[in-house]
Amino acid sequence: MLRLMQKGILILFTSSCFLLSGMSSLAQDIPSDYQEVLKSLDRKGDFKAGVLKVNIPRSDLKITIQGVPTPTPFGFGGWIAMTKGTDGSDVMMGDLVLLQEEVNPVMSALLDNGIDVTALHNHFFWDDPHVYFMHVHGMGKAADLARRVKPGLDLIGHVPSPAAKPFPATGTPLDTEKLAKIAGHAGEQSGAVYKITVGREDFEMKDHGAVINARMGLNTWAAFFGTQEDAVVAGDVAMLENEVTPVLKTLRKNGLDVVAIHHHMTVDRPLVIFLHYWGRGPAEKLAATFKAALDELGKGGAAHGMGR
Repeated sequence: MLRLMQKGILILFTSSCFLLSGMSSLAQDIPSDYQEVLKSLDRKGDFKAGVLKVNIPRSDLKITIQGVPTPTPFGFGGWIAMTKGTDGSDVMMGDLVLLQEEVNPVMSALLDNGIDVTALHNHFFWDDPHVYFMHVHGMGKAADLARRVKPGLDLIGHVPSPAAKPFPATGTPLDTEKLAKIAGHAGEQSGAVYKITVGREDFEMKDHGAVINARMGLNTWAAFFGTQEDAVVAGDVAMLENEVTPVLKTLRKNGLDVVAIHHHMTVDRPLVIFLHYWGRGPAEKLAATFKAALDELGKGGAAHGMGR
């Protein structure tokens, strides 16, 4: 009986040592630079298949979809991930889950620190509260990427909802001639809305031999409504890949909200990304911001598509 008890104790001791050794081994599997990333960001993560994945779940939100209480793992677990490139530096990608009021402050914090924002869209209908998903990208050393992405991550869950501001019933009518002069392009009046549309004539795009032009949707536009002193603008910017970040920075620097970043076509060459925005303020300032965004287009020279 004593021998059996001693044997049992030995098995338990050996098993415990094995488990502790396994836990230590797992901890050591995370490279030291990635351990520093988790420590710097003060977040949990894991290392598998050569990838460090940092968890940014929105467990602070109580989300329903069509009234159905929805757990965080169902689709509200944000993340960033890092993996080594051939030169030893890291490539970072991520998908952040954000409330509407968080989108643009987080975007500005990321852009100001050299992190690219590559897409912005929704994943659900009828979600309450309404959330957006922001895809991000960066390259560099792991510690530097952590430092650059941290200001944006730290804003998540800490951005207050903006107070509603009544829209004035009266004021100076929009001076459409002045808006056209500022933008450098004339627009069209449709009821109370003045809309300026600018095609991307600096490059050619075809679909099955058909030329895709401004009338087919390859354009940038701005629609103005309100008064000269207090107006709103909404629009869409058609951008080549290398134009996305400069345009985003221009719009955010001037206080316009970015509400979507996506593509409108598939197998298009060159690849064109579309950005939807909204803003409010003096009409002349809004027009000047639109012009500043236009000025970021075409800087890389004319691009010619392969067509389809």
